[in-house]
Amino acid sequence: MQPFRVYILGCGSALPTLKHMPTSQVVELRDKQFMIDCGEGTQIQLRRSHIHFNRLHAVFISHLHGDHCFGLIGMISTFGLLGRTAPLHVYAPQELEVLLQAQMELFCKGLEFEVVFHAVDTTVMQVIYEDRSLTVSSIPLNHRVACCGFLFREKATLPHIRRDMIDYLEIPVSQINNIKNGAGWVKENGDVVPHEELVTPADPARSYAFCSDTKYMPRLAEMVKGVDLLYHESTYCNEQADRAKLYYHSTAEQAAMVAKAAGAGRLLLGHYSARYEDEQVMLNEARAVFPETYLTAENDVFEL
Repeated sequence: MQPFRVYILGCGSALPTLKHMPTSQVVELRDKQFMIDCGEGTQIQLRRSHIHFNRLHAVFISHLHGDHCFGLIGMISTFGLLGRTAPLHVYAPQELEVLLQAQMELFCKGLEFEVVFHAVDTTVMQVIYEDRSLTVSSIPLNHRVACCGFLFREKATLPHIRRDMIDYLEIPVSQINNIKNGAGWVKENGDVVPHEELVTPADPARSYAFCSDTKYMPRLAEMVKGVDLLYHESTYCNEQADRAKLYYHSTAEQAAMVAKAAGAGRLLLGHYSARYEDEQVMLNEARAVFPETYLTAENDVFEL
């Protein structure tokens, strides 16, 4: 099975602390890497996580609050210094485009690679990126500014060839792809060996949903139904539920409610308020609702 990993580069909220970096993650699927959000200091975290800068194919920005995008221009500048030549695709709310162009004109003249901007409509759920391996869809969220999450869905793979049957029936290598795509095999005596006897089932397709800053949204569960791994912001504990509502954030318990309603496999918490020295209280509140809940921390890697 090809790797599907989520690297946590930062999991703090807006106020800088010595414990947590601002939000940023890297999703790796079948040797392609995609960044989600790019808070200040993200490029340092890339080095600490041993992620090669030039492997990043695209950056997805959830919304235009600084703790989610202040690191983007610095990272683009560093890519230029490292001699990057491959295009970098940026998916973000439309409002970022003018600002990014102005910053690049001022700080990044002479880049040897293209920065390709893709405006994202944060009000609808739709596929915004697709290749042979996966799709990425926007997830509308409810924050103080236009904001969306991102749903990474792996495309179904072909079944696995049964090597014992291939050898036993002396099937030529040239026919393996046909069999993977559903063909059977006709023996010399005319008997047909059905496709199902020549393969074992494909690995199940995996999925990851990143739900950035948002007020509690019961309907969010339908948009991420059945997701294998769900990241949902959990800025506050229950005692600060009124504050969460006021500033359009969620509590850890509310994140767990979404995960439970969605039938998610696992839940990751993050975007912690700087007021908390120990996030264990968040974990306890979330696990009371959804036991398969885990805290995120810088340099964590979660496998799907």
